[in-house]
Amino acid sequence: MKLNYKRTFFVGFAFLSICAFWELYDGIIPKMLEGTFGLGATAVGGIMAIDNVLALFLLPLLGAFSDKVNTRIGKRMPFILGGTLLASLFIIILPIAEHGGNLIIFMIALGIILVAMASYRSPAVALMPDVTPKPLRSKANAIINLMGTLGGAYALVMTLWLYKEDGSINLPVFLSVVFIMIISVVCLLITINENKLKDKVKEEEKAFNIEDEEAVDAVESDEKMPKDVRRSFVFILASIFLWFFAYNAVKTAFSRYADKVWGYGGGTYTFPLMVALGAALVSYIPIGIISSKIGRKKTIIGGIILITLSYLAGILFTEPSPLINVVFACTGIGWASINVNSYPMVVEMCKSSDTGKYTGYYYTFSMTAQIITPIVSGFLLENVGYRTLFPYAVVFSLASLCTMLFVKHGDSKPPKVIKEKVEN
Repeated sequence: MKLNYKRTFFVGFAFLSICAFWELYDGIIPKMLEGTFGLGATAVGGIMAIDNVLALFLLPLLGAFSDKVNTRIGKRMPFILGGTLLASLFIIILPIAEHGGNLIIFMIALGIILVAMASYRSPAVALMPDVTPKPLRSKANAIINLMGTLGGAYALVMTLWLYKEDGSINLPVFLSVVFIMIISVVCLLITINENKLKDKVKEEEKAFNIEDEEAVDAVESDEKMPKDVRRSFVFILASIFLWFFAYNAVKTAFSRYADKVWGYGGGTYTFPLMVALGAALVSYIPIGIISSKIGRKKTIIGGIILITLSYLAGILFTEPSPLINVVFACTGIGWASINVNSYPMVVEMCKSSDTGKYTGYYYTFSMTAQIITPIVSGFLLENVGYRTLFPYAVVFSLASLCTMLFVKHGDSKPPKVIKEKVEN
């Protein structure tokens, strides 16, 4: 059984469009709120947290809802198409409202965009396991993450090239992201026949004797998950929460930490982050291949150990050093090892009919961690000192290692041919 890389590449366009928007959102919206509308840091922080709060409720709800949808273009495609078009329309309004100094219209447009983006994130991510046989999902998720990284890189380049802080209208940079979002969904619709591919995947899995092990041949969606599988499911969700608790604390505070503790000046703090991004980018596909050979759980555990060691190494530095870039390369590789395999493990534990719902569970736990950890770690940074950042990350990363050891289900399994192989 071999992964259809071309098909997976086109499926990844959905995630590319999502990541392109969020890179634009995280980079430019705070500048607009603070620079143009004069909001304080607390107000800006509160507005920027709205998307995570919305995600807690909308991602599992709409993911589960997409499981029950049945249209001519599939379960997920209506959400991807509708969400992309609605978000694209109101993205264009943002720079116009900013140029006119109209905060009310800006906030209304932003609120609609966040709901639209949340409406199709779970369905877009769930599309990959829908059209990919179970043993190949880690390899496929590596391609999806690669496509997402390319989307984020595109938005960064367009921002660097087109964004102006001199008061002129910034419509071009927003149009550039709308353009890639529309092009992405068009490519997806042209190349991916969701209904046809889902049937083909079922045939492939049947040909290789791959069953819904965790579903125990269940057909009805309301049948309960077996107790041992449920135990593993709880532990994988706990692990997801804990490693995001560690990683996002570092990610959120790193620019300030690098300035106050290591003495980085200006924008030079971005160099280690770019190294981490580059290391993750080149490691996605090799990690997907490795996990298909040694298993997802072992690969994740290796990633947790590597990223924990990088947090430990971070404690040792007191000034800028070339070795910091080496440490952050390890951080990027470790995080990629975790990211590529954790989502496929979650959806491996559910029936095919529940993929959207379980995608929502994955994002609920990761988003909850991303909401809470900046507050907890920020309190420690402010009241105890910045030197608490990396020990904090080490503690929660090690905790995720402990919970991950109890996960006994969701790993990839080698297929066994029981009849003539289905043609790709």
